[in-house]
Amino acid sequence: MRAHLSIRMILLAALVGWACFFRQTLHVVQGQEIAAPKPANTVDRTKPSSDELPGRSATKMDEIIDRVIKREHDEVAAFDLYSPIIETYIQEVKFKQAFGTVPKSDYYFLGQADFRGRLKVRTMTDNGKKRSFLWSFEPAGFLQMIFVDRGEFDKLHYRFKYSGREFLGEVRCLVFDVSPAPKVRGPRFVGRIWVEDQDFTVVRINGRYTPTIHFSLKTFEDEYYLHFDSWRTNVKSGLWLPSYVYSQEINPATRFGNPSYKSSTHLWGYKLKQGSREEELSRLLVESANPVKDESSQHDRSPLEAQREWRHEAENNVLDLLERDGLLAPRGEVDKLLNTVVNNIEVTNNFDEQIDLRCRVLLTSSLEMFSVGNTIVVSRGLIDVVPNEETLAALLAHGMADAILPKPNQDQYAFSDILRLTPTEVLKRLSFEEGKAEAAENSEKAMELLKKSPYASKLGSAGLFLEQLQSQAKELKQLISPQLGNEIFFATQLRQAGPALEPGNKQQIGALPIGSRLKIDPWSDGVSLMKSKPMGLVSARDKMPFEVTPLVPYLTRYVEVAAAPADPDAAIAFNQ
Repeated sequence: MRAHLSIRMILLAALVGWACFFRQTLHVVQGQEIAAPKPANTVDRTKPSSDELPGRSATKMDEIIDRVIKREHDEVAAFDLYSPIIETYIQEVKFKQAFGTVPKSDYYFLGQADFRGRLKVRTMTDNGKKRSFLWSFEPAGFLQMIFVDRGEFDKLHYRFKYSGREFLGEVRCLVFDVSPAPKVRGPRFVGRIWVEDQDFTVVRINGRYTPTIHFSLKTFEDEYYLHFDSWRTNVKSGLWLPSYVYSQEINPATRFGNPSYKSSTHLWGYKLKQGSREEELSRLLVESANPVKDESSQHDRSPLEAQREWRHEAENNVLDLLERDGLLAPRGEVDKLLNTVVNNIEVTNNFDEQIDLRCRVLLTSSLEMFSVGNTIVVSRGLIDVVPNEETLAALLAHGMADAILPKPNQDQYAFSDILRLTPTEVLKRLSFEEGKAEAAENSEKAMELLKKSPYASKLGSAGLFLEQLQSQAKELKQLISPQLGNEIFFATQLRQAGPALEPGNKQQIGALPIGSRLKIDPWSDGVSLMKSKPMGLVSARDKMPFEVTPLVPYLTRYVEVAAAPADPDAAIAFNQ
């Protein structure tokens, strides 16, 4: 297992006559493989003590722990069958008296997880591991946080203490405190696990890994071992897959060299898109009693019609590629919400009926938006942080202005061979970024659309959002750096329409924390709106604009949906 946080430490020798510095790399368990050979005399082979479940004997408790261990080994083996996308966004933080911890810099990783052998993350961007003089962040270390112990989770290496029962969402769980057995060497987990009470699957892991190296200097022992809260989702009957990890270390400013940070890691894309396409071929098709007419040959194409069809084909090719590789969410309820806002602007601006604009959701956390043909693509991260509908409308109006203009450089994607890219090549080879002059022109067009829209009297909210983002742009360079499209354009007219930014005013909400609106289905890649209850702000510290915060999923059990009866009309449409 590779290092999550490698730390180059400078130790001053305390021996008389010595005054030299040593640099040494400390690997926490996130950076060490757990499954390593161990001599027989390093393991305490006595049977672990265990507290009894109410009404159960110690023997029964041992049986439950045995089932938990076996089930976890089966789960770990199942992970090897998948190569999900893993996205980690990290904010280094500093402390401000009025606002608590606030971002001071950020890092971003996006790649494909590889569980075969040594844990690896095949990067999908040009970002590698981020380091300073004393430490470095590495993507594989955050991937390690989905495991309790990848190779040696058993009674020989761990002690289990029953802590009680607890519901995580709708799932009733048994809770165990887990700690390394005495005299066991190597990196080990210490913390708490939640085990659902039907198949005894670990569904939540909360704690840290103990170190492989103990310094004799007490001041260094507990400074670099990272805490995390890891969750799994029930995606199929009997299958729980890692979906989310939150990690943080908030260290006192007096500790030299320790990074203080918050990070969120999302995993999705477990289901292969190619497999879903092949399923279409196996569906039962009901033929119509009436012959189906092929209307595509009813007339010849004019040059303009042919050009538009060519661009539409290029658009579909790009969208199919992004969806196949898990970067674009399938069509769903969030698209409908976005399309409603776009339609509100279209109606009041008397759009040409031949312009059929629609929206899709990019699954990444970066704040970006771009257009492909008539499709406006908006990132999940951007939707998450917009505070209200009028701000969303202002951003979408810019996307509409961009989508209206033909883009000859995208016509090449109508050739099928150009988009034969691997998942790790897509973000490195494709770009839909608009130029600065084009962005300014689109901003002017967007203002024209907004002034005639139902949102014309509420553009101050959009201006406030842009002011909030501008005020934090220096600290959020990775968050506002697009992966495929455009940065948020700081339109002057919109910013002037907004009120003055008052960070200390808890009534003024310029932007929401990251992860406020959407959640991802790790199996299907679908996005849906979070169903959270509104909460009043106690102080300005509760605003947390653009900040990483913990996510506490509402766990549910997978329910097999019965196949709907064949729809003859749908089958006819498919045949057409």
